[in-house]
Amino acid sequence: MKVVIVGAGLGGLACAIACRREGIDVEILERSPEIHEFGAGIQVPPNGSRIMREFGLLPQLLEKGSQVQDVHFRRYKDGRLLRTMPCGDDITEEYGTPWVIIHRVDYHRILHDEAMRLGVVLRLGAEVTDISTDETTALLADGTIVVADVIIGADGQMSSVRAAVLEIPVSPVPTGDMAYRAVFSREQLEGLNDDSINELCQKVAVTSWLGPEKHTVFYPVRGGQEFNLVLLRPDNLSSGARKEQGDIDEMRASYADWDPTLQKIISCVPSVYKWKLTHLPELKSWTKGSVAILGDACHPTLPYQAQGAAMAVEDGAVIGKLLGSLQAHILKPRISGVKPSQSTISSAQKLTAEVLALYEKNRKERTTRNVQAAVKNRQLFHMQDGILQKIRDFVLSYAGVTRKTDWTWVLSSRQSQTYGWDVLEDCGKLFEYWKLSIE
Repeated sequence: MKVVIVGAGLGGLACAIACRREGIDVEILERSPEIHEFGAGIQVPPNGSRIMREFGLLPQLLEKGSQVQDVHFRRYKDGRLLRTMPCGDDITEEYGTPWVIIHRVDYHRILHDEAMRLGVVLRLGAEVTDISTDETTALLADGTIVVADVIIGADGQMSSVRAAVLEIPVSPVPTGDMAYRAVFSREQLEGLNDDSINELCQKVAVTSWLGPEKHTVFYPVRGGQEFNLVLLRPDNLSSGARKEQGDIDEMRASYADWDPTLQKIISCVPSVYKWKLTHLPELKSWTKGSVAILGDACHPTLPYQAQGAAMAVEDGAVIGKLLGSLQAHILKPRISGVKPSQSTISSAQKLTAEVLALYEKNRKERTTRNVQAAVKNRQLFHMQDGILQKIRDFVLSYAGVTRKTDWTWVLSSRQSQTYGWDVLEDCGKLFEYWKLSIE
């Protein structure tokens, strides 16, 4: 079996690793002329780090990243602490793997290096212009036709593979929010000579300030030598733009009445881009024949649940597991030692399509739930001052991400469905049930 993956982002690399671990040939088509990853910090929650453990990459993740010790929620006006949620070893004890914060470039490099070590073929400057779901081929901009047994679209929200799967173009639509993202050094922050900022710099914690229509997220990366800041607010980008150079004065003015400590942190930002946050309507299908899409190509989410990348990596791992099981337990026994006939090839293509449909069945409910949870978090994080905000702050003051620390049991119960679920075990059971149905 040969799998061609369009896109060398986190989800595409995870899929490549998962397939190679199953003995499947993999080629990645990446339109960029060089391999690089943009972005700033990224959170790898326990369900994401569980996949890294499965790949044998958890030690590298912890070497380049840091284990979250606490999550702090603060009031936007004065920085008053609303709740500290302990994490650390409690997270590992309850969910099996840690919650990690890491620079996105470092995370991407770990996956890239492992994919190369396993023998994945990476073709750079390979822009896909068309996909044939009937022939399972990819047409490149230079006229080259790449033939595969399976094509996976891991090419993000502007996916070209998605149009082939759906047979109509579906474009992302604005959510009404945008994000400023910045990374700066510890020296820049310590140079402010501010006790409250120095206190923040000592903690391996994710700190969020919650306010009307906005919230911000701040945490260390690269061993605390750098810090990640995300400022989320109502969108004012021009129509049709996905990314623009931001006005630094406008950005600072947006948070002029917020916690003075946060304002000082923002003062370290020398220049900034702003990103429009978009999403897709729920798609009728993620697969057609032996072609499928994963991650942001089919279920992009607001970054208010720290699950976008984790869901994409889970998608890739599940696809690899299912295709590997298909190859090992069904296809090889049927064609071992003989040249396959056309009818055998057609049967294999049909079975491959059915297994990709299993992938969609396994993943759709889970990813949809997380997309909806991010929307709910937006409503909770961005409340106007008033009675509902006071109720939220009261409930939040008793909440936690583990059963040990959650006096309400509401948040930990919800998070256990996300953090604690073993998606590979689940898809293995689904495959065995399907296998019985065809034998």
